[in-house]
Amino acid sequence: MKKSFWLLFLVVQSITAQNYSLDSVEFKSIGPTIMSGRVVDLAVNPENPSEFYVAYASGGLWYTNNNGTSFTPIMDSAETLNCGTVTVDWNLGTIWVGTGEVNSSRSSYSGIGVLKSSDKGKTWENLGLPESHHISRIKVNPKNTNEIIVGVVGHLYTKNNERGIYKTIDGGKTWKQTLFVNDETGIIDVTVASDNFNTMYAAAWQKDRKAWNFKGNGEGSGIYKSTDAGTTWQLISTPTSGFPAGEKVGRIGLFAVNSTTIYAVVDNQNLRPSAKKEKPKDANSALFDTEVIGCEFYQSSDGGITWIKKNKDFIDDMYYSYGYYFANITVDSQNPNRVYIGGVPLLFSEDGGATFTAISKENVHADHHVTWVNPKNPNHIINGNDGGVNITFDNGENWIKCNNQALGQFYAVNVDYQENYNVYGGLQDNGVWFGPNDYSHNRAWQQEGKYPFQEILGGDGMQVQIDKRNPNIVYTGFQFGNYYRYDLGKNKSEAVTPKAKKDDEPFRYNWQTPILLSTHNQDILYFGSNFLHRSMNQGEKWEQISPDLTKGKVEGNVAFGTITTISESTFQFGLLYVGTDDGNIHVSKDSGNSWQLISGNLTQNLWVSRVVASAHSKERVYVTLNGYRNDDFTAYVYVSDDFGATWKRISNLPNHPVNVIVEDKTNENLLFVGTDNNVYVSFDRGNSWQEFSNGMPKVAVHDLVIQTKANELIVGTHGRSLYKVDISKLQDLQAVVAKKELHLYGIASKNKSERWGQKSYAWGKPIEPKTMIWFYSNSDKEVNLTIENSKKAIVYSQKISAKKGINKVEYDCTLSKNDADSWVRKDKKIEIKEAKNKKYYLPADKYTVTVQSGDFKESESLIIEESKKS
Repeated sequence: MKKSFWLLFLVVQSITAQNYSLDSVEFKSIGPTIMSGRVVDLAVNPENPSEFYVAYASGGLWYTNNNGTSFTPIMDSAETLNCGTVTVDWNLGTIWVGTGEVNSSRSSYSGIGVLKSSDKGKTWENLGLPESHHISRIKVNPKNTNEIIVGVVGHLYTKNNERGIYKTIDGGKTWKQTLFVNDETGIIDVTVASDNFNTMYAAAWQKDRKAWNFKGNGEGSGIYKSTDAGTTWQLISTPTSGFPAGEKVGRIGLFAVNSTTIYAVVDNQNLRPSAKKEKPKDANSALFDTEVIGCEFYQSSDGGITWIKKNKDFIDDMYYSYGYYFANITVDSQNPNRVYIGGVPLLFSEDGGATFTAISKENVHADHHVTWVNPKNPNHIINGNDGGVNITFDNGENWIKCNNQALGQFYAVNVDYQENYNVYGGLQDNGVWFGPNDYSHNRAWQQEGKYPFQEILGGDGMQVQIDKRNPNIVYTGFQFGNYYRYDLGKNKSEAVTPKAKKDDEPFRYNWQTPILLSTHNQDILYFGSNFLHRSMNQGEKWEQISPDLTKGKVEGNVAFGTITTISESTFQFGLLYVGTDDGNIHVSKDSGNSWQLISGNLTQNLWVSRVVASAHSKERVYVTLNGYRNDDFTAYVYVSDDFGATWKRISNLPNHPVNVIVEDKTNENLLFVGTDNNVYVSFDRGNSWQEFSNGMPKVAVHDLVIQTKANELIVGTHGRSLYKVDISKLQDLQAVVAKKELHLYGIASKNKSERWGQKSYAWGKPIEPKTMIWFYSNSDKEVNLTIENSKKAIVYSQKISAKKGINKVEYDCTLSKNDADSWVRKDKKIEIKEAKNKKYYLPADKYTVTVQSGDFKESESLIIEESKKS
């Protein structure tokens, strides 16, 4: 039996071998906010619908009290941002979050049980159920909030017994499993009769997900009923009930209008069409890589004893939906014939489910997971989808987009090397984007698909490569290897995906197919299928330079046995490393003429998430393995100093799957890893690690890249868009540690401005300068900071409680009135006037900044220059 995920999660978060304070080094969110992330649930105040909570799959819980004009994250202090459901007691203000997304996609991250907040999200308490991993519903008795029913889907990729319905009558101190079907069947939905909390219905879903196959149906799927508030349950979707039963029944969504009337939408594969559906011209091709699943709509008017099918045709045949990803129902409380179900569009019925029409418009993102209908105004709808939140007040005729938060779910990031460099990224459900690295530059992010000369990158955006000679040349694409070369300057695009010969078996491409520009020649491109391909002319022609580097094809409905990562050494053209999704790692030292398997001594059959050839040693290579698709949360990181002949494990890390490792280009000892729960840094080449995340919540990190000219680390998160952080202080930290008690970093000069202390406009804040003074301390201690002018007079002093590690003092360039007057009396050439904000600012001069502890001190210059007048 696997070790408890919760016990593994509680592994100590930092290693004693390295424990520097990095609190002063802060990550900054750089957006984008133009797109959002996947919404999984809503909790709306029925008495004040402008107040509601939004639960995002991997972006946490957000709150608004102004109808979505602005949102505040309230779950960032929790140990996870991965949400499955949210429930709120609006009278008490208590919030319950079931963690772990339940949509069972390839990136539906697990949770840590049930979280509760009694102070509107300021603090969170874990109520247990750690092995639930994915929680679909929480139902709280409105008359007794200690009585709670929880629907548990269970593990995503493996069997487990902690599935079904759990109930507590003591507020979560103890739990009892009141419904268990089997170790592959969990509860995907729970609905409670509006007129009787004792009457509730639960939808059981049997599924089996593997990296190479998803079976979304089974004998265990069905509907259960309880008449004693979830204490006991009875199967009601029997073969004689009229509701589908048996092996082909998939996900079910439920809505209890009252104790006797229930609606159900079912992913029914008993009558699945044998042929694949023809793809419409404007549809996402990724939705058509499996056979069509038939969704049907049923109603029971006798408490689930009998059921009748309401819709004549498959819902999917009309609207290209797919039930395993949605299966949610909402009903107008004033009129039970008005029914909404989620799909690729949002569907609406006025006749109790007999017919449906799509009511989501062009400005509303596809893939709808939750819908709330105002009980007092049924035309007022709040909808959550794969692109965020939308609101309508006229039943879908017009929609408001409420996506102003940085919640993008990035798969990959990259940067160019323009002076004000751009960041590029591929996102789940939202294509490929690029934009400025800093929002202080007033340029909006641009979606490549909005250029008239480029194709829309449907579905999911993937890896991006930028030609360093010409940033207009960009290589990117969407899932399963559909990649293009874009010339943004000439408004041209051309497909570059290698194709198999006519009579050969098609190449197998990973969901996120790797593509790599050679650092030795930017015309040379590498591309991974189950073979490694190379182009010498920017993707116009390809040659296959390897045998099948995987363990072979595996039968299933998801591409597997594919290359996942490629790296080329900067020391030698053609020194190549390739990793695969089935655990193989190969090296070629001769441009692909021969290959050697080098993963035999590593943990087997795990996804190779990254292989990185070192920029500091020709023989060195780093590898990260990922057990997420085995429900294995162990961190696997390895290094080899002999081209992979032998390996050393360096994953002395908390137990979170590792997605990426990056080596600093200036300091070989400095490493970063991105895990499913944050960024970690090592200052000793992986012997020890510590969390590196100030300013960033515990979110899944899919990709990292260092912009080497700016010395900035860009973080691509899967749920909170992009972050960046200046790592220049970290790059020389190791050398500083070996030599000094204190180290004062260089201080940037400033230009004196007559506008310091003035407002730019009447209602604004005064303009105030900021000078960052950074220093390192080898221990926790008191440090004296002083600033002297050129006359050796002290104009500023401060005692600082320094921490071991990097410290920062933010100085506003002011001095006291007494110091200003004293300076003017001693030097008649100096003029220091009181500013509009009643403060006195340093005049132009060369200052000496000193940090001192005991007899040890260090100094650096701070130069304030007169502004150049035009």
